[in-house]
Amino acid sequence: MRSMLKMGWLALLLAVGCAGRQELETPDYEAVYDVPLEEMWPSVRQYFTDARLPYREDRGSLVLETEWKQEFGGSKIAGYWHRYMVIGKRETPTKSKLWIIRITKSVNKTLSRAGKELDWGTAAGRNVDPGVSDSGNLSPEDDADRLAFPVGENAFYMESGQGARDLTMEWRVFRGIMPKLAKKQPVSAPQPVAKTAPTFTECGQSILGLKKQAKAGGVLLLGELHGTQEVPRFIAQSVCQLVTSGIPVTVGLELPVENEERITAFLQSQGGEVDWLKLMEAPFWRSPYPDGRGSEAVANMLEQLRQLRAQGLDVAVFVYDHPKLSGQPREDALTQTVLAQVKAKPQRFHLVVSGNIHSRTAKGLPWDKQYRPMGYQLKDQLDDVTALDMAYDSGSAWICAANKQSSKLDCGVKEAKGKDNGDRFFMHAWDSANKEGYHGVFYVGHVSASEPAILKGLGNPDAEPASESASGL
Repeated sequence: MRSMLKMGWLALLLAVGCAGRQELETPDYEAVYDVPLEEMWPSVRQYFTDARLPYREDRGSLVLETEWKQEFGGSKIAGYWHRYMVIGKRETPTKSKLWIIRITKSVNKTLSRAGKELDWGTAAGRNVDPGVSDSGNLSPEDDADRLAFPVGENAFYMESGQGARDLTMEWRVFRGIMPKLAKKQPVSAPQPVAKTAPTFTECGQSILGLKKQAKAGGVLLLGELHGTQEVPRFIAQSVCQLVTSGIPVTVGLELPVENEERITAFLQSQGGEVDWLKLMEAPFWRSPYPDGRGSEAVANMLEQLRQLRAQGLDVAVFVYDHPKLSGQPREDALTQTVLAQVKAKPQRFHLVVSGNIHSRTAKGLPWDKQYRPMGYQLKDQLDDVTALDMAYDSGSAWICAANKQSSKLDCGVKEAKGKDNGDRFFMHAWDSANKEGYHGVFYVGHVSASEPAILKGLGNPDAEPASESASGL
């Protein structure tokens, strides 16, 4: 007699069971199915079919591997590809579980294996003519590794890869198929996929600590270093993980308020060439002193948020900078704009990104003890405000800094010094705020500079990069 399912699973019948829905709450223990492995496995197949994650299967050993899927496909900045290896495990004759390994390949060198730059192939060093391509000198091992790379425009630019067990994905599958198993629905026959079934959205590896900060009605201030590729990706990935779990998110960007209608129109568009041109017509993108907020990474982040909206996910964006003002008047204007947005939609989670002066919740700066940053004012007028400072590993960023010789701003790629805390994105809150009023940090790993979008094909993911002659415009 088959072991009966526990009554606790009945609660899952009310939970969302569709393949595209994610859950932020991921237990730190394994999901165990109270059914035999052979009975559970057809539901696993159906889950990945419904999620539109094509796979190949080793039927003899109950193992399947999905095809490569790009995180925010179409963005040259993202450049992350993922696939899953799903392994069925027999816990007991009547219980089973899944191990899911996320395999990631990326243009980001922070995931590179130690010694990757060395050529371990049997053909290493045979070609001594610098004018001759190395493509004919691949060993069988080298060739197999090359052919295993993702297919697409990023295929020949992959710099690194890693595999790690993905407990979040394991629980996502568990929550997706347990309601059907609890109802004892037949799953052996192929099920037709409804036309309205949501596709699986690849949001990257779960950001540690994000779920603790994501609250309806809450305001999370992120104080960033402008001009990196990683912060816009961190924002897009955070939003993706939140909205696919059912939390409505409004993103506040430190861009001129004059761009509000233009950005809103782009987010509601189809993202075609004309839509991109209309977005990039704004003078903001052509600033003579591009400080990193008009980078290619920011433009692509807007595209990524547009893609989420196009899937019917609840994402909104507003801009709040007042560049014609300076000092305390500007800080006051930033505050009032953000405050109006939060009060208009108090049920949403607001993720507000700015330079790390504006987001401080403590009064005063080293050169002005009476200075009241935006974060300080918001904290005084709202119930739930948390500020996180940016943490990162050393690298580079597109920064505008004063040139001591010319007394003018010098904008370009500059060294950014940080501390290595690993490769994985995370948020971490302290027990109390520091002297700047920050309650913790958000960590983005190794940073790399992102150039102005106008120099990189107008920020259009489908456009070719600008020529060298155009880069000085």
